[in-house]
Amino acid sequence: MAVFGVPTLEDLGPVAGKNVLVRVDFNVPLKDGVITDDLRIRAALPTLQWLQQQGAARVVACSHLGRPKGKPDAAYSMDPVRAHLAAVAPGVELLENLRFDAGEEGNDPGFVDRLVEGFDLYVNDAFGASHRAHASIVGPPARGLPSAAGRLLAREIEVLLGVREHPDRPFVAILGGSKVSDKLGVIEALLDVCDTLIIGGAMCFTFFRAMGRSTGSSLVEPDQIDVCKALLAKAGDRLVLPEDITAMGPGGKLFDPAAGGEVRQTGRALPEGWMGCDIGPGAAAAFGDIIGEARMVLWNGPMGAFEDDRFAAGTRSVAEAVASCRGFTVVGGGDSAAAVAQFGLDDRIDHVSTGGGASLELIEQGDLPGLEALRVAVNA
Repeated sequence: MAVFGVPTLEDLGPVAGKNVLVRVDFNVPLKDGVITDDLRIRAALPTLQWLQQQGAARVVACSHLGRPKGKPDAAYSMDPVRAHLAAVAPGVELLENLRFDAGEEGNDPGFVDRLVEGFDLYVNDAFGASHRAHASIVGPPARGLPSAAGRLLAREIEVLLGVREHPDRPFVAILGGSKVSDKLGVIEALLDVCDTLIIGGAMCFTFFRAMGRSTGSSLVEPDQIDVCKALLAKAGDRLVLPEDITAMGPGGKLFDPAAGGEVRQTGRALPEGWMGCDIGPGAAAAFGDIIGEARMVLWNGPMGAFEDDRFAAGTRSVAEAVASCRGFTVVGGGDSAAAVAQFGLDDRIDHVSTGGGASLELIEQGDLPGLEALRVAVNA
């Protein structure tokens, strides 16, 4: 039952009567001590419930929450999460925040020993943390515990490595976000496997500068201009940039319409003092046509500052195009997942990843520390 060489729950052997440690990702949003979105908790339920149904003596979950910097901090206590978990998965225990101990992020052997003491089996179901070589991610399999990917992690591996290794064609990838430098590796990896790579978001302005276009006051990474020139030369017409931009004039502020600043469409050359904040309607239509013909789509990163209603149209248009595509569609977590949820389209996407950074790293490198650890477990 292994997926790309990673053992799954059925590879654990007998579970009845065993104590099972489950690494989950319960890094949920909290406001005034109240969970505002329990998606990550609900996503772990199939794994936790399966272990209970198999007769495990104890099912104990562990997770990080926020950034408490290696010491106890009441603001990051797992108490609200523990109370919610008790309601949706009675009988499942939850340890205190792993990051209350500096040994978690430091992958300290002593911390690993304390963590696994008394447990017979280990399950990793925390895809969003599996790109980190932290103690709770890579430590337990190395201690000789039979280990496996939970249902959520196994599905992420199956989908994302399937996209990388065996894409249906035409395969269209869409990348947005702010910085080319943040996504350079995944851009290069995708150009090796996709038929068309669409670039939106503020990343496009460094490409425009590489083409000799003026970019006004838009975000540009000067040290990436030569890199973008090389990518454009390598990719040719397989790399598609916006043909028009929705820009904000001098004096304007993002997320503050009252500050003023005219909003209008421009071409690929922006006037002095104007900031590109979204792809324009022409680009949205062109991108939609490409997406509509795809048999597989991977999208990661918004097309603009979609949290500001003035600049949400481009991201909304791409989200609707992906949702309407008849091919297999994948949204790579992070802001893209937030966007499809905001627009009420998440139930029309074939797979919405639970890990933004982890999904990109898996697409780029083909592996993650958490998966490598499971592949060398005693039962693998």
